[in-house]
Amino acid sequence: MTTIADRARELTVSREPFVHATVVRAQEPTSAQPGDAAVILSDGSIEGFVGGVCAESSVRTAALDTLRDGATLLLRVLPDGTGTFPETPGARVVVNPCHSGGAIEIFLRPVLPAPVLGLAGSTPISAAVATLAAFLDFEVSVSGDYAGATAVVVAGLGKGEQDAIRAALDAGVGFIALVASRKRGAVLLDELELTDAERARIHSPAGVDIGACSPQEIALSIMGEVVRAIRVDGLAPSSGAPVARPQQAVDPVCGMTVLVGPETPHARVDEQDSWFCCAGCLASFTAA
Repeated sequence: MTTIADRARELTVSREPFVHATVVRAQEPTSAQPGDAAVILSDGSIEGFVGGVCAESSVRTAALDTLRDGATLLLRVLPDGTGTFPETPGARVVVNPCHSGGAIEIFLRPVLPAPVLGLAGSTPISAAVATLAAFLDFEVSVSGDYAGATAVVVAGLGKGEQDAIRAALDAGVGFIALVASRKRGAVLLDELELTDAERARIHSPAGVDIGACSPQEIALSIMGEVVRAIRVDGLAPSSGAPVARPQQAVDPVCGMTVLVGPETPHARVDEQDSWFCCAGCLASFTAA
């Protein structure tokens, strides 16, 4: 039998983003128990158990938000009529009108695949970049296949540079760092006859200007620029189109936000679609 821990390991190995959800507190009456766990995938689907259908809906919605910003979150799911419980940094409060009457707290931890750094060249600089990138928790690839790479560093110093740049551009990589002098880099890029959009993705000379001299210092300047592009500029991997965020709707009966999917209770009245957190709200709606 595959456990949630086993499933989390599988997703990590396959480089699929997911959220690991763990119940850390449960107040009766509630169906969840401390230690119950689940994984939520980027399409909003959930595997495991962290509470009934109403709580699960809130967990799925909050989990997708953590995948977007990469921050952990403590989700407090409280019953209707609960007194004021202010939100705090790192925590979110959700009131579920259809909740059984108990309260649960679920810790949501997004697990995102390590960014891939493509590396071209066999030089002291490329070796230093590989060492520093691994220390920074990048997955370093020297295969020449740049699909899925967040950035590519071309440090061949005259060998195979144009082929590597073209391969990275064709793979859709948004950040390509060319290790070359300003003059040599300009000549090399002119020979490639790039479009303006392609040229904008190439950074030459590579790295932040810190007066670097040694291979290690040059690697530091390059990786500093790459990290800034990711953290500040929002540089994303080149692995195709992102998974579309599921449509959300507000349950007209209880007011909960629900994710719309094939199994979401649904009704169409007067050419208007409505979705519900559970079959009970759907029954109340159709009865009215």
